[in-house]
Amino acid sequence: MSLFAPSSGLTLLQSTKDHCFRQLFSSHFINHVQVRTVPYAIPFLSVNVSGRPFRVSSRKLKPIIASAASTVETSNISFRGKNPKDINVLVVGSTGYIGKFVVKDLTSRGFNVIAVAREKSGIKGKNSKDDTLEQLNGANVCFSDVTNLETLEKSVQGLGVSIDVVVSCLASRNGGVKDSWNIDYEATKNSLVAGRKFGASHFVLLSAICVQKPLLEFQRAKLKFEAELMKEAEEDNGFTYSIVRPTAFFKSLGGQVELVKDGKPYVMFGDGKLCACKPISEQDLASFIADCVLKEDKINQVLPIGGPGKALTPLEQGEMLFKLVGKEPKFLKVPIEIMDFAIGFLDFLVKIFPSLEDAAEFGKIGRYYAAESMLIWDPETGEYNAEATPSYGNDTLEDFFQRVLKEGMAGQELGEQTIF
Repeated sequence: MSLFAPSSGLTLLQSTKDHCFRQLFSSHFINHVQVRTVPYAIPFLSVNVSGRPFRVSSRKLKPIIASAASTVETSNISFRGKNPKDINVLVVGSTGYIGKFVVKDLTSRGFNVIAVAREKSGIKGKNSKDDTLEQLNGANVCFSDVTNLETLEKSVQGLGVSIDVVVSCLASRNGGVKDSWNIDYEATKNSLVAGRKFGASHFVLLSAICVQKPLLEFQRAKLKFEAELMKEAEEDNGFTYSIVRPTAFFKSLGGQVELVKDGKPYVMFGDGKLCACKPISEQDLASFIADCVLKEDKINQVLPIGGPGKALTPLEQGEMLFKLVGKEPKFLKVPIEIMDFAIGFLDFLVKIFPSLEDAAEFGKIGRYYAAESMLIWDPETGEYNAEATPSYGNDTLEDFFQRVLKEGMAGQELGEQTIF
């Protein structure tokens, strides 16, 4: 079971010592595309938690006048009154599973997108700078390090433009304890601090619906940042946020397609009805996130969002898959108690061997996704509510399964998240 840049407006100065680049650009954009939304918001539930050089691609940025100070001059006029081509959107986590689709959607709407990326991006850093520039075609690519605030601020300052909106698609690579706090909290906070320093007045955060019931480190890290983001808006009326909490992604449910296609049984925990979700495609989620940049009904809201159709249990997902491959359903039911035993044993070993901390956390992550639904959690009833979970988009899980059966999982690799 799978759980889990040449134009006449360009001036370029290069330092042979640090290989940093500065560019001034004229405007160049695509027409804005309107996408219908399904407005929905829930109040935030209070939870106590504890817890280099850059390069810009050839797409053109609108030049502004830099002040003598370390920050950049910004206009007092709200960015929401501007044409999309004059709105600078800084996207962090731009090469991730969802981030690259967000960059594509924002550029198609005509926004001036600045995509921050690592010099070696992708799963295990397999993508070079040229690979990243090609992948994020249409955006201005800024190679930097979101885990280092000083480096990130210097990179953004070097762009020579103010920032209107920050969109964060950052997420821990594997859910490990340290990685969760380094990425889901620290790096995301660095993005907020750097964005605010250079004028950002709106922050769109890609979070996760599972933070409603925080039992894992990455959930606690996300919640800690969410709380600080909300506090920032409370203390500054000129600053707003949109927190997007999606349900399951298609790729997290596609791990068994090839197995079933080859005649293997579909593996599920318990009776296959322990949990359910309303999975959403990367394109639909990216569209919803892009909506959050200008849509005023999404200001200062926590926005849970799922895909179209009814909530599906693992049993129903398996039955759908067998129907598509034209085979008689064959299931392998695994007692959830096996995971409980494994987690208890790993927790014991961590006391003796601290280096096993992440292994124990991975076990807890697996257990969580095997039993907890990715739907709205109602604290009053103590149950998940499928009907209350909003739907958005047109892509269905069945369509995804059909595509994977024909084309395989190319582009949908789980990478370090396979353990989930």
